[in-house]
Amino acid sequence: MLRTTALRRGLVLALVALLAVAGCTPPRHQAPVAPPPEPVVPEDVAPELAAFYSQTLEWTECGELQCADVRAPLDWEEPGAGEITIRVARQLATGERRGSLLVNPGGPGASGVGLVEQVGTLFGERLLEAYDVVGFDPRGVGESSAVACLDDAGKDEHFSRDFDYSTEAGLEEAFAAWEAFGAACAARTGELLGKVSTVQSARDLDLLRGVLGDETLTYLGYSYGTALGVTYAGLFPHRAGRLVLDGGVDPNLDSHAANLEQAAGFEKALRNFVEYCHARSACPLTGTVDESLAEISRLVDRARRAPLPTKDPVRGVTATMLFYGLAVPLYDNRAWSFLTEALKETIEQGTATLFLSLADIYFDRDASGEYLSNQNEAFYAINCADGRTHADPERMAAEAEEILEVAPTMGEFFGYGGVICARWPVPADETEVDYSAPGAPPILVVGTTEDPATPYHWSVALADVIDSGVLLTYEGEGHTAYGRSNDCVDSTVEDFLVDGKVPAQGTRC
Repeated sequence: MLRTTALRRGLVLALVALLAVAGCTPPRHQAPVAPPPEPVVPEDVAPELAAFYSQTLEWTECGELQCADVRAPLDWEEPGAGEITIRVARQLATGERRGSLLVNPGGPGASGVGLVEQVGTLFGERLLEAYDVVGFDPRGVGESSAVACLDDAGKDEHFSRDFDYSTEAGLEEAFAAWEAFGAACAARTGELLGKVSTVQSARDLDLLRGVLGDETLTYLGYSYGTALGVTYAGLFPHRAGRLVLDGGVDPNLDSHAANLEQAAGFEKALRNFVEYCHARSACPLTGTVDESLAEISRLVDRARRAPLPTKDPVRGVTATMLFYGLAVPLYDNRAWSFLTEALKETIEQGTATLFLSLADIYFDRDASGEYLSNQNEAFYAINCADGRTHADPERMAAEAEEILEVAPTMGEFFGYGGVICARWPVPADETEVDYSAPGAPPILVVGTTEDPATPYHWSVALADVIDSGVLLTYEGEGHTAYGRSNDCVDSTVEDFLVDGKVPAQGTRC
């Protein structure tokens, strides 16, 4: 399964920089560091947790933002078992402050600290005037107490591997590779590896609400951030305030259904891209849409037989890397021109340097070979902490065939997901959550009709699961909507967050 991440941390800017045609907008200057309001300690909090809720944060300047570390229990079920830190960064409200807006870009594994660095170009002025925008790196991620697994060379090797699931030996090779990956995570991460579930992070989210001085949570979560948000609402419906869940994840979807539907989403996005490409003179794809998709499949087959050459003296593009290179621009239709350029290079010149760079953007790897974050390790660690799926070879083979039927070009990379967590070294979190969030105020769910990563009907299902869910639909391409779609979506979300104005159920933009 691909990360359900808004990929806002410089996706378009990184693509632009890749082709050396643009720069970025500098962030705004921040006001001097100021203390937050007094912490809000819930009346029903256990005595052993009160010290966490009542802590005073020490804010420091970090570039154009203000940052602090929040102490949290290693395990919310055993508060005395140790502590971790959660990194937060805020941009202060530019007008009359109404409280804090906590934001999460998804993943799992993406950095909320990184998202706050971009809010000046993503969020509307009314939102920035009203709230301190606060991003956080969830436990296991980034600058918080983090998961660590492999060194950079190890990541290069592991994340580029192609596995032959059609043979018993190839399948066992995949099992062994992921078992070794998990063992490396356990060795370098320690006890934290077993404590990075979404439920644990949702409890951290309530802690952040309290130490920031807010009686209720105001929250904007993208993609996987919707899973975190609905988990919070399920655990703390009486402390939920104005929650926006953009690019919904259906919490009741099983793993195979999620992989099947995400594969279909990316297949449809690729098909839509091909139609876009055919309408432009620079398009290297020829024939019908189906013939062009078959040509892309042949490129994947070539890369599987032997890595496609690049300008890098060491690294070629495997089939797996080519898949990620194809997928990255499909998250945002504003990036489709970059996919056109990458296909043009590979088809006409026989090299795949741009596809290598696109795959590196997905993995947050720079040209020097350094991985700039731990988002990839955190992605697998959090998913495995949240649950397991079966790993029966015959069932996985049958499911993989089903995926290929709906996604013949992209589908092969969405099968055999049970391999990843089958031998994970720590157990999953079995905490049950009532996602209906009984008693919570209206929760706004935003769905995009042509979203490849979180298909639209996931948002429909999420809004239906939540007792107070209200669905807002963006009719368009790309992953998530607020800050990248149109004025209708942006104004509706801002009216809700700033003024508490709830749109009519089923509003479409």
